[in-house]
Amino acid sequence: MIEVEVLGVELLGPDAPSIEQIERVCAEAAASAGVHDGHLAIELVDAGRIAALNAEHRGRVGPTDVLSFPIDGAGPAETGQRELGDVVICPEHTADVCEAIVHGVLHLVGMDHETDDGEMLALQSELVRWERL
Repeated sequence: MIEVEVLGVELLGPDAPSIEQIERVCAEAAASAGVHDGHLAIELVDAGRIAALNAEHRGRVGPTDVLSFPIDGAGPAETGQRELGDVVICPEHTADVCEAIVHGVLHLVGMDHETDDGEMLALQSELVRWERL
């Protein structure tokens, strides 16, 4: 089972996904990569916070939509529940929060659109399409 902790929900607008929908999207994205157990956090932050994280961890100036911080890597945890990592999202710079969640979780489970010839982004599009059905 994928356990999801959601922080900063007060930054979500009225049309944003519910906590239950966020949890389901996380579980579906992880399962699509064969990961069915673990813990992850989704943190919603303002533009200033994500810009600081973007500069510190990626060397890029300004805010972005989503950043991922994997913890346990692609393998199983040695003891206890696998800690997948954190996905940080800036709702004011994100057109679709669910798509940003999918993107971030796919990174947590080891996918990388910068090196996989489009596989991750194709899967992301498919998962987002399923979510909208």
